[in-house]
Amino acid sequence: MEFIELAKKRFSVRKFAAAPIEKEKLDLIIEAGRVAPTAKNLQPQRIYVVQSSEGLAKIDALTPCRFGAGTVLIFTYNTEEEWQNPLEAGVRAGVEDVSIVATHMMLEAEDLGLGSCWVNYFPNSQLEKAFGLPKNEKAVLLLPIGYPAPDAAPSANHAASKSAEEFVKFI
Repeated sequence: MEFIELAKKRFSVRKFAAAPIEKEKLDLIIEAGRVAPTAKNLQPQRIYVVQSSEGLAKIDALTPCRFGAGTVLIFTYNTEEEWQNPLEAGVRAGVEDVSIVATHMMLEAEDLGLGSCWVNYFPNSQLEKAFGLPKNEKAVLLLPIGYPAPDAAPSANHAASKSAEEFVKFI
């Protein structure tokens, strides 16, 4: 499949089937994240694979946005490893790096016939505490992932994209 077709086909899955993800597919998704580019290739990302009933219950206690997925990826970055811009104090790349990695993994999942949903609707610090994450790690997003339920469908506004003219400016 051409990349643009894959990008257009992908949507946020908000209802997952009970079928587990095969290890081989999960390994490919993780590999897609491993090869994703990060600032200066520092790779500050950490990815936690949550599949246990206890871990999923912790996520359910923090957000309604697991959507029945049997696997949820927690994306964090190590604040001691993220790139810092030497030309501008406070400009850092941890969130951007994690976003690039998550996007690679999300699109690999789609290519393998799996669905996902980028979730920011959770209390980050409470999640970090619930999972006992190191103090130097900051949670960025959750990615419920799995086989879409047969009746899973894109949200009503999925196809309502702005035209390129509305957000691209040539200067």
